[in-house]
Amino acid sequence: MWAEWVQQIFLGIVGLSAGVAVAGGLFAFIVELGVIADFADRTHTGEKILFYEDCTALGGILGNLIYVFGIGVPAGNAGLGIFGIFAGIFTGCWAMALAEILNVFPVFMRRARIVRYMTVLVVSLAVGKGLGACLFFFQGW
Repeated sequence: MWAEWVQQIFLGIVGLSAGVAVAGGLFAFIVELGVIADFADRTHTGEKILFYEDCTALGGILGNLIYVFGIGVPAGNAGLGIFGIFAGIFTGCWAMALAEILNVFPVFMRRARIVRYMTVLVVSLAVGKGLGACLFFFQGW
């Protein structure tokens, strides 16, 4: 009986430690990519960058707590739509910041010799991502 308790406590500590390490790495990565600093620079609110970083970390913490503990947020369809818009903006900004840092698109365009069709490629990527999201989210309907 005590062995089961010790095992459960040990697994809880290991799981919590791993989660903290992964979350810390993710937020360090977001800050390192410069997404938050870039937004602060573009909006001319650089003096509030620590506040923005704290809000990003708090959003991640609250999101994890809501997800892990299954906490219901009674926001209705309007709240779900607003959350979806913000989640999409966050994901898109993160992906574009990563692509910008790694210079993915310019290198790919030059190597594939399709510089002339860059507009078509970007629009195709956006349409494909949108259709994929619709298929994923509407598969139950």
